[in-house]
Amino acid sequence: MNGLSALVLSLPTRNSTVRMRVWRALKESGCGVLRDGVYVLPAGSGNGVLAEIESEIRSAGGFAMTLEMKPRTPEQFAEVRKLFERSADYGALMQKIDAAAGALLRLGSRKAQTQLRRLRGAFDKISNIDFFPGQAKLQAAEAIAALELGFQEAYADGEPRSSKRRLKALDPARYQKRLWATREDLWVDRLASAWLIKRFIDRNARFVWIARPSERPRNAIGFDYNGAQFTHARNRVTFEVLRGSFGLDRDPALMAIGAAVHFLDVGGIPAPDAKGLETLLKGIKEKARGDDELLAEAMRVLDFFYSAYSGKASSGGAGRLPVSQTGASRPSSALAPASTPGKERA
Repeated sequence: MNGLSALVLSLPTRNSTVRMRVWRALKESGCGVLRDGVYVLPAGSGNGVLAEIESEIRSAGGFAMTLEMKPRTPEQFAEVRKLFERSADYGALMQKIDAAAGALLRLGSRKAQTQLRRLRGAFDKISNIDFFPGQAKLQAAEAIAALELGFQEAYADGEPRSSKRRLKALDPARYQKRLWATREDLWVDRLASAWLIKRFIDRNARFVWIARPSERPRNAIGFDYNGAQFTHARNRVTFEVLRGSFGLDRDPALMAIGAAVHFLDVGGIPAPDAKGLETLLKGIKEKARGDDELLAEAMRVLDFFYSAYSGKASSGGAGRLPVSQTGASRPSSALAPASTPGKERA
């Protein structure tokens, strides 16, 4: 510890609103109480919160002064460090995490997700004022991570688990006029993957939506489910696996779309247009009468995103839809009925 920032204060006795506001600010900033009327933070932490509190107290007619302090001996340092001990806070949080873990399946997906977000928020709140993190924080972090994993396993709804296999370069010529299968009730990764297949890999692709992997037709190429030929691998979602497998990683527009799809599917680094894409797809999903119509409209949206990104990337046409495919597969007519009504679509 290099030193301390200290706030010495005396609050106006008749202004209960200011007293409550100051007390909350001191607590939320993680201040240690050195003695009555003297609050401290490690130097450099708090983002100037003590100066802000000082200004508010002075404006309300009270007394406040910020000072710099420094422990002179190891014993003084040890005493000051005790003021910032968070083990009890983490312990109370651990009890809530344990209780949530036991009730995870009973709560149902929506309530469990709400509970999980609250617990993650509580952990982050403690962590932000834990100026001397130790084993207690590690234990709580492991517990919240285990709870999040338990939620994913309980309510993943068939979302594929990531494999560790490496990508192999594939020849698109071997994947023409094929039937492609993925899970029904399409969402971001499956929608974007089907668009990528139709626009860049197999212009005559036909699709079949399945409820479970065992329903995949024997001649169909599976994508975005456990055991599929194309699914999550290492840190890539299915869209990124398909893009890399067929040598499309040099297209900046596809890279930009992939960043948004990755963020919306599994989280990670936020992508600039991810929320916009998500909002559009949610609107389409609300109005679409089934997965065929959903994909047809989603393809139109992704075409627009691709054109916009291509325009940013190059004025010379790099990254545009291949000439052999533009106009050959309009989104609204790409899914004409095939041999199995209600299941297989071209």
